[in-house]
Amino acid sequence: TVLANFVGKPLGQIFAEFEGYADPASMHGSGDVKYHLGACGIRQSRTGKPVTISLSPNPSHLEAVDPVVEGIVRTKQDRRGDGKRELIIPVLLHGDAAFAGQGVVAETLNLSQLDGYRTGGTIHLIINNQIGFTTSPERGRSSPYSTDVARMVQAPIFHLNADDPDAAIRVAQMAYDFRQEFKKDVVIDMVCYRRHGHNEGDDPAYTQPIMYRKIKDHASVAVVYSQKLVKEKVMANEAVAQLRKRTVDHLAAAFDQDHAARDQFAFGIPVAQQSTSIALTGTPITPEMAADVVEGATRFPASFHLHPKLKGFTDKRKEALATGGPIDWAFAEALAFGSLVLEGNPVRLSGQDSGRGTFSQRHLAFYDFESGEKYIPLQHLAERQARFQVYDSSLSEYAVLGFEFGYTVADPETLVLWEAQFGDFCNGAQIMIDQFISTGEEKWGQPNGLVMLLPHGQEGQGPEHSSARMERFLGLCARDNMQVVNCTTPAQYFHVLRRQMRGGADGRGMRKPLIIFTPKSLLRHPRAVSTFDEITGGGFQEVLCETPSPDVKRLVFCTGKVYYDLLAERDKRGVKHVAIARLEQIYPFNAGRVKQILSGFDAQLELVWLQEEPKNMGPWRFINEDFAALGRAIAYAGRAANASPAPGSKKRHDAEQQEIIERALG
Repeated sequence: TVLANFVGKPLGQIFAEFEGYADPASMHGSGDVKYHLGACGIRQSRTGKPVTISLSPNPSHLEAVDPVVEGIVRTKQDRRGDGKRELIIPVLLHGDAAFAGQGVVAETLNLSQLDGYRTGGTIHLIINNQIGFTTSPERGRSSPYSTDVARMVQAPIFHLNADDPDAAIRVAQMAYDFRQEFKKDVVIDMVCYRRHGHNEGDDPAYTQPIMYRKIKDHASVAVVYSQKLVKEKVMANEAVAQLRKRTVDHLAAAFDQDHAARDQFAFGIPVAQQSTSIALTGTPITPEMAADVVEGATRFPASFHLHPKLKGFTDKRKEALATGGPIDWAFAEALAFGSLVLEGNPVRLSGQDSGRGTFSQRHLAFYDFESGEKYIPLQHLAERQARFQVYDSSLSEYAVLGFEFGYTVADPETLVLWEAQFGDFCNGAQIMIDQFISTGEEKWGQPNGLVMLLPHGQEGQGPEHSSARMERFLGLCARDNMQVVNCTTPAQYFHVLRRQMRGGADGRGMRKPLIIFTPKSLLRHPRAVSTFDEITGGGFQEVLCETPSPDVKRLVFCTGKVYYDLLAERDKRGVKHVAIARLEQIYPFNAGRVKQILSGFDAQLELVWLQEEPKNMGPWRFINEDFAALGRAIAYAGRAANASPAPGSKKRHDAEQQEIIERALG
């Protein structure tokens, strides 16, 4: 009904999908079942103006698409300059059981009035079938109404009898008027029933026999309404019969169409095209641009009272500009963000505590020490620059990550980043990662360039603050669907961020999710620094390796922060026979570069993989397969398999860390 009557998708194509026919021209990767596909159509209003209606692709994970739709709407509003949030309206269709039962509903409602996430109000339409598959309302919720969760945002709730189409139209008009006037969510609870089972093969009478006897004897909405029209002399019985016959004939004709003759129709939501006005540069920036970013990022209004402790923070950046370095992690990040907005690419970063940074390293937002007023220097680099937005999110992973996914899907020109407070907590949004981020392009032809920043690394902080579960992301990787990186230098981080908007075959960006396992201790590590020469030259290197030497008998591959632990121990012991290679990008695995590196060493070279994570976690299993495909065996040096990602004791962590480093060195 939604596809045909609202979006305008041809009935013939809908019937074809039910018959299992898939139009090759419309297929994307492995595709998806017909119920999940999105669509876009243009309808005419009563005044003759075109109205675009987009239906977002959505999985069977109920309500998961809610924050995605909000993100799509917000990005379209931002791109059109719709500050009043009147031109593009989100409409969410819910089931009664899911609206009450799925926690993402409450998370999404909580975003509705937050500055970084508001869309000017959502119209929620609940198809209240008074049942959830086989579960009755008294077993599916603790509240009187399925809509009670919306009371948390004081949304007006209209309950109506779905057998009364006139009432539905009146309520819809009131809901629209309220939304446009007050820019807040509004709920329509359409109390109705499900005439048949949950799907085509389901018999609901097994579990609700009394209810379905009543439904069987109850006239349909069309019959009830036509009887009302006849009774009120609006239509005659003959006219009703003719209208019904025309409708049935129209459906039959569409059903009988030949597959090949059926209309083509756009799947998915329309992704905005990239502007040709954006400067196409490589990942390095000029010294002049670097200076502009540093000067702008350390400049404040004359009346601004900077926190005394942050004066040293900004002074160090000025000094680094004058002396050519050092550049730490947060500094490299600010240079990447600032250079992109100066070149015309908006940047949006959100997450819990992202303005300051979980580890007090970032400070993109400054607060006046006397008035508390917020000031974001990267918003004031130049008179003509792109948007820079940084938002501290609500304490939610699921809805916020979904929102950011929706934002980047509809805007290829904006670098959109979501940061977990600790990488361990990203599994609170696992549905978004599994159903949308990693598979959206394969299933629905819905590319996205979302960047996920996941603090990761074993530092004795226990099993809740040590692992972003790299193995889970790698297990989702196939057909070049994502990029998984674990940088070891600020310059590498700088270049991979800019590569997301400047890489690709045409230099217009990598429309693939970028999963970055970010450091914690390296944020202030004296050896984890870069120079301005590395920012103004070079590019992202997927594999880094030391220069081959005849003395080297063992080559240790690793990724991320453990490199510095290995380096320190090697230097301490004066080991000369061990060289170190760093996989900065774990997926896609650059087999060609690895082969090139190995060719520079002795053929009898011993290969070792070092990781901090337990053997059943981290990248080991994937790396082992990658090297096997190259015809090279690689030994394992790391923690034994474990159910927990990290020990709870710092003392035990230190002992285990020392042991795996010693094994790697041999």
